Amino acid sequence: MIQKLFSYFIPIKIFKKKSSRSKTIEVTWANGELVLDSQNTNYSYGSLQRILRYGLRNIGYQKIIEMDHILLLGVAGGSVVKTLVDEIEYKGKITGIEIDPEMIEVANKYFNLNEIKKFDIIIDDAFEFTLKTKEKYDLIIIDIFEDTHMPNFLFEKFFSERICYLLKDEGFVLFNTMILDEAHNVRNRKYISEINPKLFKTKTLPRIEDHNELIIIEKVA
Repeated sequence: MIQKLFSYFIPIKIFKKKSSRSKTIEVTWANGELVLDSQNTNYSYGSLQRILRYGLRNIGYQKIIEMDHILLLGVAGGSVVKTLVDEIEYKGKITGIEIDPEMIEVANKYFNLNEIKKFDIIIDDAFEFTLKTKEKYDLIIIDIFEDTHMPNFLFEKFFSERICYLLKDEGFVLFNTMILDEAHNVRNRKYISEINPKLFKTKTLPRIEDHNELIIIEKVA
């Protein structure tokens, strides 16, 4: 494909649309691969896939292979799903929660997300879903952005406690955050300080791809 070839020299945008939830959705050939972006940041594949792959590797691929059910809050183009299924060869169930139906339409058309087995997409608000679900999960991946903005509810103590409640014993949370200023550093430190150290271990993987910090929470059996 000519576009793929030329993308090693210059990014080639092949799709762009306005979205009521995500403002702008763009699909671009970059360095020989399709990536999904918002106006100001990468949403799937590209740098985001590298960031979440790094977090999954830190948890341990062998541990992930042995898991039964993974919850993904924020699907976008589904690059982390492709990492789980294609690279780690995870065979269990994945449930993805995405608030923007237009995003899923693009993910299905350009990234074949609807062809992945044992992957269920639910169009819902992540906060509302976590209140309703009766399942418990081995791994909860939180990757929710509105362009470069992260909704405030993600860092509220009530939400973090609910997320931790939904973990099985020895389960993990992988939380992708963006650090753009000192206030964001303070926000993340406060978030970590509110996790019960008697029940959970926490660690951070800072300054990944310049502006991202991963928070990993492990439930102690």
